[in-house]
Formats: sequence, structure tokens, C-alpha cells
Amino acid sequence: MNQINQIIIIPVLLPLASAIAMIFFRRSVPLQRIIGLVSSTLMLAAAVWILGAVISGGMLTMQAGGWRAPFGITLVADLLSAVMIAASALIGLTTVIYSFAVIDKEREKFFYYPLLQLLMMGINGAFLTGDVFNLYVWFEVMLISSFVLLVLGGTPAQLEGAIKYVTINLLSSSVFLAAAGILYGIAGTLNMADLARISPQLEQKELLAIVSILFMITFGVKAAVFPFFFWLPASYHTPPIPVAAIFSGLLTKVGVYALIRFFTTVFPHESGFINGVLLVASALTMLIGVLGAVAQYDIRKLLSFHIVSQIGYMIFGLALHSPLAIAGALFYIVHNIIAKTNLFYISGMIERITGTFDLKKSGGVYARYPFVAVLFLVSALALAGIPPLSGFWAKFVVIKAGLGAEEYIVTGVAIFVSLLTLFSMMKIWNEAFWKEQPQTVAADAPNRYASMGTAGKLMLVSPVILLALASILFGIFFEPVFRIAESAAVQLLDPESYITPILGRKE
Repeated sequence: MNQINQIIIIPVLLPLASAIAMIFFRRSVPLQRIIGLVSSTLMLAAAVWILGAVISGGMLTMQAGGWRAPFGITLVADLLSAVMIAASALIGLTTVIYSFAVIDKEREKFFYYPLLQLLMMGINGAFLTGDVFNLYVWFEVMLISSFVLLVLGGTPAQLEGAIKYVTINLLSSSVFLAAAGILYGIAGTLNMADLARISPQLEQKELLAIVSILFMITFGVKAAVFPFFFWLPASYHTPPIPVAAIFSGLLTKVGVYALIRFFTTVFPHESGFINGVLLVASALTMLIGVLGAVAQYDIRKLLSFHIVSQIGYMIFGLALHSPLAIAGALFYIVHNIIAKTNLFYISGMIERITGTFDLKKSGGVYARYPFVAVLFLVSALALAGIPPLSGFWAKFVVIKAGLGAEEYIVTGVAIFVSLLTLFSMMKIWNEAFWKEQPQTVAADAPNRYASMGTAGKLMLVSPVILLALASILFGIFFEPVFRIAESAAVQLLDPESYITPILGRKE
């Protein structure tokens, strides 16, 4: 085995080792913080290394235990996986740093940092696995760790949100397991490369179509695609801001990743009917999500509905199923991971300054902290698609692909939703930043940001600045970044480029 291939195990082993080490030092929160910071920094370095290796040398594969595919556990890093690992590592690091400033001591004592590392392990494992059953396993690792993070603190709102979150996700997992079992029964394998090779030759076409629909439902739930989105805005506003931020940035994107992986690589021959369903679902996801956001005055709920709305653009790109559309969807995923996470971080800053998440009761942030207003505008305008920020190019490519495919109705919905997104972002600006804070509220609202020390403020602000810069740079240097997305799209639409490095050439 090429030794360079073994680096793809790092994103899985590193957070696992860090979580175990933190448990041994459970009585020392400062040491847990140090381990978490070092682990997340090394994770980002490893992710950049993997991405560079894939760009320069092609796909990386690893067969755990030396068992030849399709009989063993296969790890795969193609361009799509490598990009997703790099994006998740960036969010993991910024979330750890932001957590240092805002997570209370009680949560820290009850294994907050180990749980964060286990969540990252599950996310990375899902991006790297080359096996359907192991994808299920990594989904369960994510579900368990995210559920505990969701209820950590035990407030009534958290428990209510967690019940909705875990119930629908457990049902989704049951469908996933059933679909995997049926697929194994008809194909005799769950290795994705092996499935891509033999599934076109299977005789049970009707049963295979049913299995593909079951997977679409499973991943649709994970991605919060219409009509399976209702659990997300009911739960994502309840945990502390760092937890909500990493959930919003990464968890639904794992579902989108799985949809893209399955219906380009594993089941490309089933994409015709599926793409038609996804096309309708993408329009409704965009529209229902943004309408829900416009109606909200709790900034966390507003941003939660926007997660749903933005997922619609990614699904739109997949449904169009052209190289340009899928490249646009991939660029959109990375842009949204950065912008959406940052908006949740900034919502936490607003709450610390004004003492509330309620937009009606907040205000005056621009007058007191203009730099916070600038940081908000960068991410908000990026989400709305204002040039020259990353969101403009992401929407431009997806909409261009929609016009090229003559899908004028859904493309029109995408443009309309973009306008409503800008409206809702300006709603936050007007209420939280531009207007004065109501006098009846201002007298009692604690400004916890002002009372933070220099170190605390630095830990709160530095992740926000880093992600805001990323949104700016991705917009300015769009062309070289988009070339990577184009290459990934071409790779996805050519299943043989995925099959051959794993299984070898067909005799």
C-alpha cells in the first residue's frame, strides 16, 4: 500500500484519541481545552494535507486491516471527500475556540469537549467511508454525540427539541438500515465502488428503484429536505451557540453529501426519476425555508429556517445533474458551511451584547460595536448572494445551470428566495444593529460582552473574523476554488474514476 494513503485515517483516529485522552483527564477542564485545541489544529493541518495530496496525486484509498475491497472496510478520499473534510476541520477548530469563550463550566465538566471530538469523528468517518453499512455506523456516531450535545444542560427547551430531533433521526436510521439490508440481499455487497460496478447489471430493477427511494428519504431527512425538514427549526435553536453553529454548518451537509455520493457514484442509473423528485423538493425546500425565516423574530429560529432554505440550492444543483450544476452545488456547500456557521457565532455575540436573542428587544449593536456589524454584514450578504462574496458566485453558478437546463420555474424560485434571504438578513440588521435598543429593555439587559476579559473577547471574535475572511477570499479567488469543484463534479459523474482506484480495472 502506498504510505501516503494511510493519512486518510487521521481525521477518524485523531478525534477518537483526543476524546479518550480527555476522558482520562475529566477532572481537568483546562487540560481538556488544550487537548481539544491541539487536536482540532492538527485535524485542520491533516485535512489540508489530504486535500493537497488528492489534488496533486488523485484519489487516496485505504483498506483497513489489509483486506482487499470489497471484502474489508474501505476508506476513500476523492476530491469531494477531501473538500468536505477540509471544510469540517475548519469549522471544528473555530467551534472549539469559540466554545472557550461561551460554554459554561457545568457543560465543560460533563464531557462537552470529548463529545465535540466524537461528533467530528462521526462527520469525518461519513465523508471518508467507501461502504454503505459503515456510512450507517458513522451516522449513528453522529446521532449519539449530537443528541448528548443537544441535551447537555437539561433545560426544558433543549429536552423538547432533542425529543423531536432524535425521534425523526432514529426513524430515518431505521429506514437506512432496512434499505441497506435489502440492497445487500439483491447485490451481495455494500461496498460503494462494487455497487457502482454491478448495480447496472442487476435484474431486480424494480426492487433497486425502491431501495434508491428509501435512501433518498433517509438522506433527505438528514439533510432537512422538504417535506422532512420540520425537526430542524424545532431543535437547532435550543442548544448553546457553539453547538447550534456546528450543527448548522456540518450535520445537514452530511445528508447532502450522501445524496450527492449515492446518486452520482453509486446509483447513477437511478438518477432520472430521483432527480425529478429532487427538483420539486429543492424548490419547496428553498421556498418554505425562507418563508419560515421571514416570519421569525428569534434570531436563532430565523437562522435555523435559513439552513433549510439554503439546502434547497444544493439539492437543486444535484437534481440538474450536469457538471456545471454539481460543481455549483459543491461550491455552494462549502460557502454555506462557512457563512451559516459564522452567522450563528455572530448571533451569540449579539445576545452577549444585548442580553437577548429576540430581535424586537435588541438593538444598538452598530452604535456600540461597529466591528461586529461589519462582520455580520460580510456573512449576511454572502448568504444573500451579494457580489463579490462567496455566496454570489455559488448562486450564480447554480442559477446559470438551471437556466441552461431550461428549468425556469425552479430557477425563478431560486432567484425569488435569494431576494427574501436578503430581506430577512436586513431584518436582523435593522432590528439588532441599526435601531436603538428599547429603553424598557436596555436598563435590564446585561452586556456580558463588555464584561469579558481580553482573552475571552479574542476567543469570541477570532473565529468570526477567520470565517468572514474565508467568505471574502472565496469570492475574490473564485476561479481557482471553482476549478476544484469542477474537477470534483467531473469525477462524480464518471463512476469508473471512483471504481478503478478501489477495485482495480475490470478484467
